[in-house]
Amino acid sequence: MQLSEILTPERTFHAASGNSKKRVFEFLANQLVSGNNPAHMQLILDAFMARARLGSTGLGQGIAIPHCRLDSCTACTGALLTLSKPIEFDAPDNQPVDLWFVLVVPSEANDQHLQILAELAQRFSNEKFCQQLRSADSASTLYSAAMATVES
Repeated sequence: MQLSEILTPERTFHAASGNSKKRVFEFLANQLVSGNNPAHMQLILDAFMARARLGSTGLGQGIAIPHCRLDSCTACTGALLTLSKPIEFDAPDNQPVDLWFVLVVPSEANDQHLQILAELAQRFSNEKFCQQLRSADSASTLYSAAMATVES
């Protein structure tokens, strides 16, 4: 699956504010819900929080890839966000996080879920890729940088 099938410009957020992991999860869960559906937003938020209790989805170096699976989800959906100020995240290197990619997948999409996470981990382990994301000055340049081919 291509990143362009998961991420859209409408789900790309530049220099967002958030003072805690839960507040950022709330913002992202709300953005992932198509239409005004508070119940579905709460399902996504609860799934993110439940996954976070299992262990950190922080990669280190200011990067987090929170993810969850939901029965009510019909397609793999992602959102990309940079924060105006990094926040604590319980990352393995204890560094605050400013670069987030969240992923929600259907419950039965085990293989797809793992493939997407592997692709994201590969992209975000590339220092040049992360630097381009962090240097974006708008949501549109952030999206364009995310869609660029990752070069070693």
